[in-house]
Amino acid sequence: MAELTHLDAAGAANMVDVSEKAATTRTATAVGLVVMRPETLALIREGDAKKGDVIGTARLAGIMASKRTHELIPLCHPLLLSKVRVDCEPDDALPGLRVTAEVKVSGQTGVEMEALTAVSVACLTIYDMVKAADRGMRIEGIRLLAKDGGRSGAYRAGDAA
Repeated sequence: MAELTHLDAAGAANMVDVSEKAATTRTATAVGLVVMRPETLALIREGDAKKGDVIGTARLAGIMASKRTHELIPLCHPLLLSKVRVDCEPDDALPGLRVTAEVKVSGQTGVEMEALTAVSVACLTIYDMVKAADRGMRIEGIRLLAKDGGRSGAYRAGDAA
C-alpha cells in the first residue's frame, strides 16, 4: 500500500515539500456527470434557462475554480497552470451533461486536484443554473480519468491501483 504523503510520522497533516522535485510537464483529465430529466437537458440545449448560458457559464466556472484549487483544498500547492480546458457535452443516454476537464502545468507537482476541482465546480454550476427546473438532478461519477508526468508516471482509469 502506498504511503500517505501529506501525513508526518505523528499523523499530522503537512504540505508536501516538492522543492527537490524536477519541474516536468504534468497533465490530468477528470470527468463528472450531471444527470437530469430529458426536459431539463432540452432547456439547456435550447438556451432557455432563466439564468442564461448554462454550458458557457459552467465552463468558465470550472476554469476559474481550477486556478483557485490551492485556496479550496488545504494542502494543495499554488500552481501556474499552462492549460485548462473544460467541456460540457450533452449526453442523451444519461440524460444530462458530461463534464470533462484537462489541466496542464510545467511544475514540481501534479494537477489531478485542479482537474477534479474544475469538474466539481462546473457540475455544481450546472446544478445551480437549472435547479429551478429540476431539483432532482444528480451529480455523479466525479473521478480522475488520466494523469501523466512526475515520478509516479502515467495513470489511466481502470489501471491497477
